[in-house]
Amino acid sequence: MEFISICFLSFIFLFFCSMSTFFLGLIFLVNDYIYFLEWEIFSLNSSMIMMVLIFDWISLLFMSFVLFISSLVIYYSKDYMADDTFINRFIILVLLFVFSMMMLILSPNLISILLGWDGLGLVSYCLVIYYQNVKSYNAGMLTALSNRLGDVAFLLSIAWMLNYGSWNFLFYLEFMKFDFEMQIICFLMIFAAMTKSAQIPFSSWLPAAMAAPTPVSALVHSSTLVTAGVYLLIRFNYLFLDTYLSKVLMLIAGLTMFMAGLGANFEFDLKKIIALSTLSQLGLMMSILSLGFYKLAFFHLLTHALFKALLFMCAGAIIHNMKNSQDIRDMGSLSIYMPFTISCLNIANLALCGFPFLAGFYSKDLILEMVLISQVNIYIFFLFFFSTGLTVSYSFRLFYYLFILSMNQSSMNILNDSSFIMSKSMFGLLLFAILGGAMLNWLIFPFPFMMCLSYFYKFSILLTCFLGGIIGYLCSNLTFFSLNKSLNYYLFSFFSCSMWFMPAISTIGVVYFPVNMSFKLYKFIDQGWVEYFGAQRVFKHFVKGSNYLQILQFNNLKIHFFLFCFLIIFFLLILMLY
Repeated sequence: MEFISICFLSFIFLFFCSMSTFFLGLIFLVNDYIYFLEWEIFSLNSSMIMMVLIFDWISLLFMSFVLFISSLVIYYSKDYMADDTFINRFIILVLLFVFSMMMLILSPNLISILLGWDGLGLVSYCLVIYYQNVKSYNAGMLTALSNRLGDVAFLLSIAWMLNYGSWNFLFYLEFMKFDFEMQIICFLMIFAAMTKSAQIPFSSWLPAAMAAPTPVSALVHSSTLVTAGVYLLIRFNYLFLDTYLSKVLMLIAGLTMFMAGLGANFEFDLKKIIALSTLSQLGLMMSILSLGFYKLAFFHLLTHALFKALLFMCAGAIIHNMKNSQDIRDMGSLSIYMPFTISCLNIANLALCGFPFLAGFYSKDLILEMVLISQVNIYIFFLFFFSTGLTVSYSFRLFYYLFILSMNQSSMNILNDSSFIMSKSMFGLLLFAILGGAMLNWLIFPFPFMMCLSYFYKFSILLTCFLGGIIGYLCSNLTFFSLNKSLNYYLFSFFSCSMWFMPAISTIGVVYFPVNMSFKLYKFIDQGWVEYFGAQRVFKHFVKGSNYLQILQFNNLKIHFFLFCFLIIFFLLILMLY
């Protein structure tokens, strides 16, 4: 009863907060309000440490979406994690995560953002290692250490921004734009966002973090933690617009999008396919942000959060029914046994592909049309459109393995949609996955875009999606029914599936040279010669000296008299010599 009460109360509270902030965000959006709430903690000379909260339509809408998804995920966990002994700990960790996310969203001050930023890293580590086994521990360490690099960049930017006397970066963005030295802050912020949003070369932690429970993946690794870096760059967007940093970010984000899309077409783990899909969409957000369309990036961030959380929830329900098997080759004909769950997954998949009039269509179509009218070279153009084709390809591959193939799991499974609580949670997100894109499109862009493109350009997006779907279906069909064709190109398949060897570089590559070298240096220098000639040697001399003094002090009068006589004789000899 205690578990049910804490779950239900958390769900009700977060859902109420979500609706309140959503309607408040609409008021701020219509009236174009921005409110600052400042609380001065202490001041040192001219530097003031202040707790600042910003309320505008961006922060309030994002906060409402995070709270909404969090409430449904907690309600979903009521059934998914029902057999867990330490379920209260799990719910409290999720609530701590939501609180850290609120701190990040509402802070325009680097000091207070750091509290939320570090809170996200710490709580996500605790959630990733929730299932206490070796795989979870390794994934947790990889996640924590990758994010730690971004935290260091964040701390350096705080130190550098001390030059302004305050850390409220929103007040200084226009001045910092024309200050070359302050581009350092911009570089550090981009670096921090790249680690948190898992861009190349920090991409390996996101698929590894799928060792966490599925509700955590639905909340943390689809809509909140991984989008924190994108949200930070949306706030800093004015600073790196039309600079060399935006070009570097576009290249890295485009490669991330391409690499993740390619890897998902060779992956067989259901949760890792969705994780690589998330990585691909994060690259899309980052790349469109580097072109200067921050509203469009924010629009896609919100729509993506809805259908990706739904995808993870459906995947969790399937894994729950498949005796915890995550291999898509074991699944098949699930639409017969789990019609509602598979329907939700199919709608979320179509929204991800950009199927007309679902949530993903409005943002992805607009993004690709903006790329067509932007001044980008053929390489970036290829990355955008080919990655979109790969997205549809792996989505249809997933459709093929889950729908068309026959069941390959043992016959003892009881596959059904009997979980009423999980179905209600999925239904709540299903409505927004269908209607959310159109609703947000009307709200964020009240005036329709006039895209003046040629006939071929207008249909190139739909053509790309159609070709991607056909290729994904044909490749899956040929791969499965004949002798596995991908094994003919084993090296390419292994290279793509292993994310261009990034997990190996991030783990073995880091451990074998830098960590081992640092361990040897630590042993030879810090605990070796420095100790011998430094602190330990001084310590030994002090010990010896104090021992002599103790012999003198704790002895009888004869020694003192002897010393006194010795000193008198010594001085008499000196006088005689002179």
